[in-house]
Amino acid sequence: MRKLRTLFRLILLLCVVLAAAAAGAAWYWTHHPVTLKADRIDYLVEVGSRPRTVARAMLKSGIQINEDAFVLLARLTGLDKQIKAGGYEAVQGDTPLILLERMASGEMTQTHITLVEGWTYARIRQALRDNPQIRQTLGNVSDVELLKRLGSDQSSLEGLFFPDTYVFVPDSDDFDILRRAYHAGRQQLASIWDERDPNLPITTPYQALILASLIEKETGASADRSRIAGVFVNRLRLDMPLQTDPSVIYGMGDTYQGKIHKSDLAADTPWNTYTRTGLPPTPIACPGRASLLAAVHPDKHNYLYFVSRGDGTSEFSQDLPAHNRAVSKYILKANR
Repeated sequence: MRKLRTLFRLILLLCVVLAAAAAGAAWYWTHHPVTLKADRIDYLVEVGSRPRTVARAMLKSGIQINEDAFVLLARLTGLDKQIKAGGYEAVQGDTPLILLERMASGEMTQTHITLVEGWTYARIRQALRDNPQIRQTLGNVSDVELLKRLGSDQSSLEGLFFPDTYVFVPDSDDFDILRRAYHAGRQQLASIWDERDPNLPITTPYQALILASLIEKETGASADRSRIAGVFVNRLRLDMPLQTDPSVIYGMGDTYQGKIHKSDLAADTPWNTYTRTGLPPTPIACPGRASLLAAVHPDKHNYLYFVSRGDGTSEFSQDLPAHNRAVSKYILKANR
């Protein structure tokens, strides 16, 4: 019996020691500075983010945080439901508890703006003007001068700015955000172009950007992107007009009022892909990464036509009679 009691006491003592050690380790982790890959790191907490989502966002940004421990800390402190969306900054010396309390109290040193896939340059500039936390400096700067300031050798600003969420300090100027989006676009395009399929009928990264912008505007269904890219690639190989309405609409400019007519398809502009073969001279919008990838990795098939089904997806056809039947089914019936 005595041995049993001694064993019980030893087990109890061991449990106490282990609990104390765990508590000490937890306290140390909570109050010990996290490791950062830079002196200051910006990161974004999206609306509706839970502690685990926040921890992953920090990790992705270069803040070495223990995901499970952060979730537990947020729950034990009761701050898990108080985390506020916005842009935050982590600096050397910040502990997990400091980071958590900062997000719970909403101590945002920064905010953010999202440039949406498929936006035109004009729409991007409007979004910058509409944001009261962005200082306007480009009102009298011409497109030519802005291209020069960006270091671009292109003749158009269209499509050069990568659609993404950009964190910034309030009162940052519009050029700084455009500069960041421009360099992000160059990096994305360069890395994707380097991994392109062989024997494409496009020969430069800029042509890939143009093609990606057409793909971006032609579909809202991610599953269709590479197939639509394959249609365009097939047509380019055959020197067929691409016949893509979004490009025609882009060339119409302010005259477009929500409908495209046969006369518009016949009115020649540099972006009218019914009257001209090949790619248009510039992108028609800013494509996202998925469309860029589709442009350089198109599906291999025999389709030459596609038409919208009206639900965001497309019907594909190999020949004109089949395409005309699809048009009758999805377009003409819908307009009756």
